[in-house]
Amino acid sequence: MPQAVASIEVYVRLGMFLGVLALVAMFESLAPRRSRSVPRGTRWPSNLALVALNSVLLRFGLPVSAVGVAVTAEAGGWGLFNVFSLPGWFVTIVAVLLLDLAIYAQHVAFHAVPVLWRLHRMHHADTDFDVTTGLRFHPIEILLSGVIKLAVVAALGAPPLAVVIFEVLLNATAMFNHGNLRLPPGLDRVLRLFVVTPDMHRVHHSVVRVETDSNFGFNVPWWDRWFGTYRAQPESGHQGMTIGLDEFRDARELRLDRMLVQPFKSATRQFGLDRA
Repeated sequence: MPQAVASIEVYVRLGMFLGVLALVAMFESLAPRRSRSVPRGTRWPSNLALVALNSVLLRFGLPVSAVGVAVTAEAGGWGLFNVFSLPGWFVTIVAVLLLDLAIYAQHVAFHAVPVLWRLHRMHHADTDFDVTTGLRFHPIEILLSGVIKLAVVAALGAPPLAVVIFEVLLNATAMFNHGNLRLPPGLDRVLRLFVVTPDMHRVHHSVVRVETDSNFGFNVPWWDRWFGTYRAQPESGHQGMTIGLDEFRDARELRLDRMLVQPFKSATRQFGLDRA
């Protein structure tokens, strides 16, 4: 069974990625939450090129996938969940939640530690907020995140099925909650009890420092509420807020070459602590 899960993982993830990307992009055109400040044709080529580059780097930069580590851990009896005899359905649910908590903690760390912020700030430097923003991560950050994920999967002894579910959910929700989507207010209030919505995560991409350092969750919203990092709405409202970072507002910073060298540039956040 674990080997079967591992063998279909890439097809499941690719199918979900393409399906969610197309669906969110379509609804962004039909019901946008905000007007674009930059045309898609200016931003999307670089953002999507990063997806291709990061996929190749992960394929050749890491010797094994997270699912591969899960299969090995299960076969060798490694990790927390392999110490206890628990129902499979329970272990799967708890493992998915703990993996999500680990991603939340990692995200907080990438904001708090200056050298990690240099890597992560490229994600925040996008001057618009849409489905491709959820895919815009620096290759070094992607590789580092991959190593952290492998370590967490091994430590937990997470089942391969739980890892596949988590990977698919993380990819899908990252595109959904970065979507430029206009959801009815009532629907948003209900959804954000269970999942991070676009309005909730958009606050995290504000130029206002206290807003940037809030709403770190990707899948579920509970970690932000429990750890005191939840912020319901941006101070200027979703139409009035400014997306991005003040120090990287030049349109040239949207080019792929400029994005790749951004962590090596010195920059001071004009609205708060200097993390450069």
